[in-house]
Amino acid sequence: MKFHPILSKQPLPARFNNPFDYEPDALCRAAAKQLQANLPMTPTEGKMYGVLIVERDGEIGYLQAYSGQIADEGEDSVPAVFDYLQPDGYFKIHEAEITHLNTQIAQLKASTAYRQAQERLKKIQQEAEKAIEEARKVMQGAKFLRDKRRKEAFISEEERNEMTRQSQFLKAELHRKKQAYAEQITAAQTAVNDFQDQITAWKRERKMKSDRLQRWLFSQFSLLNAHGERKNLLDIFRDYYLKNSPARTKAAHVIASTPAERATEEGLAPSLLPPSGAGECCEPKLLQYAFLHGYKPISMAMFWWGPSPKTEIRQHGYYYPACNGKCKPILEWMLEGIDIENKGHNEAENETKTTLFTDVKILYEDDYLAVVAKPSGLLSVPGKGCQPSVYSVLKGRWQGKNDAFMVHRLDMATSGLLVVARTSKIYKALQEQFIGRTVKKKYVALLPLSVLDKQLPASGRIELPLSPDPNDRPRQRADTANGKPAITEYRIIGKATYGKEALEAVKIELYPLTGRTHQLRIHCAHPDGLGTPIIGDSLYGQRSERLWLHAEYLEFTHPITQERMNFTLPLKESLDCL
Repeated sequence: MKFHPILSKQPLPARFNNPFDYEPDALCRAAAKQLQANLPMTPTEGKMYGVLIVERDGEIGYLQAYSGQIADEGEDSVPAVFDYLQPDGYFKIHEAEITHLNTQIAQLKASTAYRQAQERLKKIQQEAEKAIEEARKVMQGAKFLRDKRRKEAFISEEERNEMTRQSQFLKAELHRKKQAYAEQITAAQTAVNDFQDQITAWKRERKMKSDRLQRWLFSQFSLLNAHGERKNLLDIFRDYYLKNSPARTKAAHVIASTPAERATEEGLAPSLLPPSGAGECCEPKLLQYAFLHGYKPISMAMFWWGPSPKTEIRQHGYYYPACNGKCKPILEWMLEGIDIENKGHNEAENETKTTLFTDVKILYEDDYLAVVAKPSGLLSVPGKGCQPSVYSVLKGRWQGKNDAFMVHRLDMATSGLLVVARTSKIYKALQEQFIGRTVKKKYVALLPLSVLDKQLPASGRIELPLSPDPNDRPRQRADTANGKPAITEYRIIGKATYGKEALEAVKIELYPLTGRTHQLRIHCAHPDGLGTPIIGDSLYGQRSERLWLHAEYLEFTHPITQERMNFTLPLKESLDCL
């Protein structure tokens, strides 16, 4: 049974919630609680689940789903938008061909013949290098003796001719060695190249088959919207990028004009293609089933259940918005015709309720630079819209005198100290200090009391490389393979209170030794860090009245006076800057 009666008498929301920025309503929480009661309490693998509150014929209930596609979806969850896992289906048949190519490549790389060919080439190259080097040393020794003999008082013509013949012989011998080994190396390299050419051919064939199969798969995902119209994933993403990403579409050299062309392997430029896994998240599954079976969507929510993956930040039982990379184009299409709350607002881009800032508190100012107290909710630099920023406020303040050069930044939701240059020369000088790591920074953050249950050392060091999440910007992810180094030292201070209700939390000090985007937030939230998100971190944890992360201390050298300057702005005092 896909429709589940809901055990709640809460009133219906007036509008459908924005899937990219929401707090689950009472009905979604009740539905999620019912679903969670039937899930394993300690799962070995984490998964994203979703609930969609729906209404049909006056009856209120919910649909449930989970992200990804597994052969057995279960009777209680809605099915996949398109089931491509049938054993004898088109996808599995062609997937087997790709798997066979992978096997052939792996077997050839591991074959004795290929390994022997590589070893023979390496051996000949080493022998050639050694033999040629020895021949050069003989030539150098002979030359040394000749030069020494020529400096003596008398040397006969016969001896001079003999030395010339010897020199010519050694040069010819060196040339013969080089030529002989060159022929051997060429033959050995040809043998290796024969294997490598076969591997390259198989890889090329694999890529062609993989691209063709993926595009075929995207063409099979036919998604409904609230008007009853259909589009496949290729059309959805193409139209979305044409509308919203001019830079992406400008770089695309091949754009087909008809759906049939777009479904072929050459028909759509790579920059316009959906990402892998698009259409398999909870949200498209739930909405597709609702539209197909005449249910009216009311509201939806997604939560993570189980241990966190190694890269993304996911906390057991926490609610999460839809991702930008895979889901935004799809949901924009599927929700056409539905009245959505806060339509167009994306919490990932604007994490804190916007306040109209007309000024910032300045702690120090001279003709060269200024140190300001940035409040939570104010951008450091201009964003996509017309929201104010530290840059715009200071540029207005210094109009006619100086420009504002932002030496470093704080996330919009983070408060604290910023140094801003007033000339390009000062900007470069301060930038050199940041690059050289002579600038000292200290942040304070508040963590839930649950961090004490982890029995962490009172102080420590976190080294966790980071990279942008390509499918859900501006989120970052832990990436030990390709991420940039990110290092943070921490110290647990003790308990503190926060907010209007004076709730208890754990206060920690954070010392970033590198300056990666969201570094402190991920190093706190990730299981390989402190394993507990900062309170109010809506990207990697749960939202609160604000993100309780604050740049408390800043120390640098004044580029003109060479004075070592330091500033402290306690968290409580920063609230006076709002």
